[in-house]
Amino acid sequence: MLRCFELAQKGKFTVSPNPRVGSVIVHENRIIGEGYHQNYGEAHAEVNAINSVKDKSLLKDSTLYVNLEPCSHFGKTPPCSDLIIQHKIPHVVVSNKDPFKEVNGGGISRLTAHGIKVTTGVLTEAGEELNKRFFTFHQKKRPYIILKWAETCDGFISRNQEEIKTHDNWITTAQSKQLVHAWRAEETGILVGKNTVLADNPSLTCREVAGKSPIRIIIDPHLELSLDFTIFNQEVKTLIINTSKNEIQENLEFHQIDFEKNTIQNLLDKLYQLNIQSLLVEGGAYTLQQFLNSQLWDEARVFKGIKKFEKGISAPQIVLKPISSQTINTDTLTLYNRLDS
Repeated sequence: MLRCFELAQKGKFTVSPNPRVGSVIVHENRIIGEGYHQNYGEAHAEVNAINSVKDKSLLKDSTLYVNLEPCSHFGKTPPCSDLIIQHKIPHVVVSNKDPFKEVNGGGISRLTAHGIKVTTGVLTEAGEELNKRFFTFHQKKRPYIILKWAETCDGFISRNQEEIKTHDNWITTAQSKQLVHAWRAEETGILVGKNTVLADNPSLTCREVAGKSPIRIIIDPHLELSLDFTIFNQEVKTLIINTSKNEIQENLEFHQIDFEKNTIQNLLDKLYQLNIQSLLVEGGAYTLQQFLNSQLWDEARVFKGIKKFEKGISAPQIVLKPISSQTINTDTLTLYNRLDS
């Protein structure tokens, strides 16, 4: 099963919104085939594993390991459970049941109905961690939410607007920047508020790494931002969350929500409807603090640089104990998990 997890991770940049899945086939204690889900819309892990077996006659005496329940429905591809049945594989070992409503136990039931032994619950917690975005989206009906910010050693997330015009506003090193771009490539969406756009004119893309840039999401309640900012350049699909307008203009989508009360919950309801499975929230301070206050978040990744601003916009306040800390060049990266802290 650990090998299944290892294989599954190879699809972390390419399979979303599908889960990360790996599969291993064992005959008489020897691996005879393995595969993983490589790209969204293409063959699933079990299919690739079965296809990799040179002598298909061995399958009727083999065990198939897979970290997520084989599917039982027609989606982009045929049901994997049918292929397992077709090849008369007698034993299937599964880490996690699939929370997706179109499967959710159906694959296991289909296999057992055809006389196949199914063992479940192997390394369940590790399997859930591997697919935490997928599980959160289908079980909690919202994206998996990662908060990220950088702060100076004296506790500021940004200079004041006037000082930005004459002073550098960058806090962390180039190595940290590259890491953040790699994080972006793992997530479906990336979100900032209006003030971050005004202060930094960000691109919110994965320029420093090879990977697909996430969908850009901007909170601009009263549509005060001009379309001259970089984020509106049509390079990447961009959602503008506002109070008054629903409209699609090529790669720009305007989506209306209620900002009067439960703003973060209303936002997440909208993103769930739009199939945004995971969300990297990069700022600014007010937006990040709203997520923290609402307790609607899963991870926080906080960089602390060695620069001092002496004045400016204070960094968000997080009161939980960190789960880990590491040094990246001269920066310190601290990680928090809302449920573990």
